[in-house]
Amino acid sequence: MILKPAPDFELKATGEKTFHLSASFGKNIVIYFYPKDDTPGCTDESLQFRDLYSKFKDLDCEIVGISRDSIKSHENFKEKLSLPFDLLSDTDEVVCELYGVMKMKNMYGKQVRGIERSTFLVDTKGILRKEWRGVKVPSHAEEVLSFISELEKS
Repeated sequence: MILKPAPDFELKATGEKTFHLSASFGKNIVIYFYPKDDTPGCTDESLQFRDLYSKFKDLDCEIVGISRDSIKSHENFKEKLSLPFDLLSDTDEVVCELYGVMKMKNMYGKQVRGIERSTFLVDTKGILRKEWRGVKVPSHAEEVLSFISELEKS
C-alpha cells in the first residue's frame, strides 16, 4: 500500500467547474486516467464507474475521470453516457505528467505517446493509498470499489 501525499492539482471540469484536488479532501477520491473520449475501452471503463457510482457514494467516495480531450469533448461524452461524475481536461498533460501516466504505446504498429490507463485512490486526508497502472478494463471498477470497501473496514 502506498502512503504518500497525492500530488495536488487544479483542472477545468465538465459543468463549467474547476476541480481542485485539495478542495475535495474529506472524501475518498478515485481519479481514473483514460486515453480518449468515445473509444471502446474508455467507454466501457466509464460505464463501469457510472454503474457502480451509488456504491462509491455510499463509501463517501467521489470519482473523476481525466484525459487530454477538450471540455467540449468531455461534455459530449459525459452526456452520451449519462455519467454522474465530472470529467477533467488535461490538454497540456500537466497532471498526466504529475501522476506519471504518459507512456510510449504501440498503435497499429506505430509508437505514439499517450495516457496509460491508470487509477489512483486518494483518501480523505489527501494521502495516495493505491494506484493501478496498465489497467485492464473488465471488472476494474469493481476491483477499486472492493479495495475502498476493505479500506473503510480497517
